Amino acid sequence: MLGLKLATDPRWVNIVESNIEEILTDHAWCEQKAASNAISLVTYNSELEELVTEMLVIAREELEHLQMVHDLIKKKGLTLGRERKDHYVNELFKFMKKDGSRKDALCDRLLFSAMIEARSCERFKVLSENIKDEELAKFYRDLMISEAGHYTTFLGFARKYADNVDVDKRWKEWIEYEGSIITNYGKSETVHG
Repeated sequence: MLGLKLATDPRWVNIVESNIEEILTDHAWCEQKAASNAISLVTYNSELEELVTEMLVIAREELEHLQMVHDLIKKKGLTLGRERKDHYVNELFKFMKKDGSRKDALCDRLLFSAMIEARSCERFKVLSENIKDEELAKFYRDLMISEAGHYTTFLGFARKYADNVDVDKRWKEWIEYEGSIITNYGKSETVHG
């Protein structure tokens, strides 16, 4: 369904299990950034009522996920660490087109968002199927389903608001680009790392 070029090696979960506090901290900040991204889409596209309505739903869900991760951190006697840079997301950001019309830029921002959600969904699936901690396995299974919904929402809006963009062609470019950079990741205990 996601069409990603490269699947995450399940052995990545061994790295994650070596430092649960780090993956949970990184995950918490990923949720915060996802909520901020949805709010930014509202801020810059306030005239698009349907988009605003759905982005507010996503922002709320992402904040709920942040709360859930924070609750897990506390329950496990761990500490929410400082915000981490997400090098994967920063590399994706560089691929985003910054020229063209406002609608063209919106379309690419939505595809950028869909790509992050797609990879997060895939990573959560790998975690849910391979992590030994049963509570975390269920947690990541539930979140995988939510991320898949966000992925399809962003992709759907990209198709809806595209003016001069062949969305399917551009999405294939995003998939190719992501496939070329993801080979550098999967070696650390972070959601995208």
